[in-house]
Amino acid sequence: MQGAVYDDTVCALGEGPLWHPGRGQLFWFDIIRHRLLTRGATGTHIVQFDEHVSAAGWVDDRRLLVASETRLFLFDVETEVSADVCPLEAGSPMTRSNDGRADPWGGFWIGTMGKAAEDGAGAIYRYYRGELRQLYAPISISNAICFSPDRRFAYFTDTPTQKIMRQALGEKDGWPVGDPELWLDLSDTEWRPDGAVVDAAGNFWNAQWGGYRVAAYGPGGAFLAAVAFPAAHTSCPAFGGDDLTTLFCTSARNGVSAEDAAKLHGHGMTCFAENAGQGQAEHQVIL
Repeated sequence: MQGAVYDDTVCALGEGPLWHPGRGQLFWFDIIRHRLLTRGATGTHIVQFDEHVSAAGWVDDRRLLVASETRLFLFDVETEVSADVCPLEAGSPMTRSNDGRADPWGGFWIGTMGKAAEDGAGAIYRYYRGELRQLYAPISISNAICFSPDRRFAYFTDTPTQKIMRQALGEKDGWPVGDPELWLDLSDTEWRPDGAVVDAAGNFWNAQWGGYRVAAYGPGGAFLAAVAFPAAHTSCPAFGGDDLTTLFCTSARNGVSAEDAAKLHGHGMTCFAENAGQGQAEHQVIL
């Protein structure tokens, strides 16, 4: 399957696409340029922040929980007013937030990393009912945070390892139970796993940095198919559209080689492919 450009705004480092199920609207970030972007009836709208922002979950029809380099905060998409929720590595000027997603219990998982991708500088956290708890460290480049539709598992990766981990979750509250296990090993391949999302059937859709694609793997880890996009550095997918069958994917312009830049025009743009699969609705963050 071949995807196309959804929005031609070029992001230095596109990340964190979120289809808001109540608003029927896609939000995404340009981490490096400190921006939140969205497409509405009047076209593309950009909100400028004064620090790195990277991922969000929806709280209600107006508010997002946004992760930045220093905090989690509530953001009203209509008034554009922010309100702090809790610090996030606020005392570490070398790190920033990266990949994140809400879980089925209303928690929010968020990864951090070094601003220059320093080895082991980051971690993965979960915010749940007022508590921010560190789950995994050290992490170099946190990515692929997503959840199975049966609520049994979380997935994540430390991109340089090229290994997707699977974590069992407690039925009552969604906290990790036991240690994560290796679920999919891509270390003997050319594919570098970036952001990911799980569809309604339990298939794992993974953006692969430098791969021009989002690849789908079955619940057992078997490769199923790939959607090609006109951007080398695909960074994170999300399902959206009225029936959740449109696959969106952010991408990055930073780091694209001259050779890749000459091939196609979509580097850094946000892409889409219709009828790619059947997604899950993004979970609501419960504060």
